[in-house]
Amino acid sequence: MTDCTHPFLPSNATTDHARSTPSNRRGLIALAAGSFGIGLTEFVIMGLLPQVARSLDVGIASAGLLVAGYALGVVFGGPVLTLLTARASRKMVLLMLMGVFTIGNLACALAPTYTTLMLARIVTGFAHGTFFGVGAIVAQQLVPPERKGSAIALMFTGLTLANVLGVPFGTWIGQAWGWRATFLVICVLGMLALAAIALWVPRLRVERAPRKARTELAAMLGKGPLLGFAMTVLGFAGVFLLFTYIAPVLTRLSGFADSAVAPLLLLFGVGLVGGNLAGGWLADRNLRKAVLGTLLALAATLIVSRWAFDSMPGAALAIAMFGAVAFGTVAPLQAWTIRQARGADEALASTFNISAFNLGNAIGAWIGGLVLSAGWGLPALFFVAAVPPGLAAAIAFLTIEPETTP
Repeated sequence: MTDCTHPFLPSNATTDHARSTPSNRRGLIALAAGSFGIGLTEFVIMGLLPQVARSLDVGIASAGLLVAGYALGVVFGGPVLTLLTARASRKMVLLMLMGVFTIGNLACALAPTYTTLMLARIVTGFAHGTFFGVGAIVAQQLVPPERKGSAIALMFTGLTLANVLGVPFGTWIGQAWGWRATFLVICVLGMLALAAIALWVPRLRVERAPRKARTELAAMLGKGPLLGFAMTVLGFAGVFLLFTYIAPVLTRLSGFADSAVAPLLLLFGVGLVGGNLAGGWLADRNLRKAVLGTLLALAATLIVSRWAFDSMPGAALAIAMFGAVAFGTVAPLQAWTIRQARGADEALASTFNISAFNLGNAIGAWIGGLVLSAGWGLPALFFVAAVPPGLAAAIAFLTIEPETTP
């Protein structure tokens, strides 16, 4: 059951049919602002891995585990926080999460050791899963039913813009003034996003009374949700198996200087924006084809990119295409998994799928570290990364029933 404003009900009441109004559009912008800050926290560490490794006297593989630590914070913290806040106003939940996010990034900036930085990353990750899970439901409630996929994509546009604008800028700040300065800037962005949510996101009432945690968790173990989670984990395991180590790939394999990493991440971010919006557009038209097609495109791009990254021009083109196919999967996978909730708490299903994205991130970063530690070399990352999304596409082909309507 969705909820949204209705002209014949109080402003905090709900109905099944959302309207597109200037107020609702501002609410979507506020959600995108929050996702911008969270996306910056998640992704900027990739461009700063060499600086963090040198500062804390650890290897690149160990620094890469900071990606996995954040992802595990999302995986375990998101569902728990969603269950604990099930009876709270969704707007208040979003405000609380942005507060946790801001404090966590301050702790990252002040962390004196690798261990304390890892702990701060994990705590910061707690806010991520529930924010995107609850935010995706709120975004859907702010638009008509036929635009749900696009609403999710618009919220995730903040995440993609974080890569276009934030990650290159954050990487440049880290290279110029140290990686701690980057996290201080993220704290400021977190406070701005918190203010935008407070001002622009409407207070939406949840009509369905929350059920017992055991009942809700049992609903997440149904066939539909589990298949959605599995495809999400596999898809993004492939993405992060390569992207976690994109800085050394660009400098050691493609031959770029360290100073070129930030501009190249800008190209990756441009691809993310286009792919994310295209994924939402496809999901609104045929969800099965969108899920299957985007996963196949991701696997194929990872394989072809192996040879593209051998040259500088090829790497510049391939990194933009990689970003597009990676985030082209997000809206279809999220929309399909939410659809599978069918009477369960949609916010919980949405949060679980965000956790699945980040479990994939953690698994991918971990497997990538194993590949490098085994001495297989950077080129092997591309072929190993193509396997998980290929398996996810196979699951989609075999299990998702064809559909004739959006």
